[in-house]
Amino acid sequence: MKHATARPGHRRTGKGRGPLGMMAALLAVASGCGAAMAQDASTIHPPLTPTRDVQVDYNVQPDGVPEPKAVRTWFAYNGGLMRIDSPQGMGETILNRMSRQVTIIINTQKVYSQLDARYGIRNPFLLDLSMTFARKGSATVAGVACTQWDVTTDQGGATACVTEDGVVLQEIGVDGDGLRGRLEATKVVYGPIPDSMFQPPAGYRRIDPPPPPGAPRTAAPKATDPNGG
Repeated sequence: MKHATARPGHRRTGKGRGPLGMMAALLAVASGCGAAMAQDASTIHPPLTPTRDVQVDYNVQPDGVPEPKAVRTWFAYNGGLMRIDSPQGMGETILNRMSRQVTIIINTQKVYSQLDARYGIRNPFLLDLSMTFARKGSATVAGVACTQWDVTTDQGGATACVTEDGVVLQEIGVDGDGLRGRLEATKVVYGPIPDSMFQPPAGYRRIDPPPPPGAPRTAAPKATDPNGG
C-alpha cells in the first residue's frame, strides 16, 4: 500500500537521541538522514535515517536488565515516521518528525495521548549529527550487510553497525542519553508500510497528557471521544 502523501526529503526536524534512552521509557511503557557521506574526514558519517520503508525486530538489553526484550519497529517516509512496539504488546510509541508530534498508546487501557514535541523529538534507533563517527569495517547482522562504526558522543562511546540505507542493525555501548546497553536486529523486512500503522487504533480514547514536571496540578486528565467529541 502506498503512502497518501509525498515523501519528504532527508530533512532533519529535531535532535536525535539514542535508542537505549527511548527503550528505558518503553520498557516502563507509558512514561512518557539518509545523508550522503561528506568527503571531509571530520564529517564522515553513515546514513542517519532509513531511506526505505522497513520493519525491524530488535533484541534490546540496557545494562542491569537480566534478559533482552523483543521490540518491533517500523520506519517510513525516510525516517519521518517511526513506530516502536513495547515488549508483550503493552503499548506503542509513534513519532512523527514532520509534525513534531509523539503519540503514546496504552493497549491495556485502550487510550492514547499526543504530545507536542515543539523542541524536538527523541529519535530512537537513529544516529545523530551531534555524534562523531569513525568507520571500522563490515559485518552481517540478521542476514543483512552493514558497516561498523565507532560512535562518540559527549556521554561516551559505542559501536554501531549500519546498513547502506541507514538501518541501525546493532549498537553496543553508551547511547546519546548516556545509557549503556546493547541492541541487535533479529529480523529485517523491507516493503511499503500503510499509514494506518502510524495512527492510534480505532476505538481508543484520547486522554490529555500529564502536565510537565513542576507545573501546578489541575483537574484529572479528561478523556475525549475517539471520533472527536
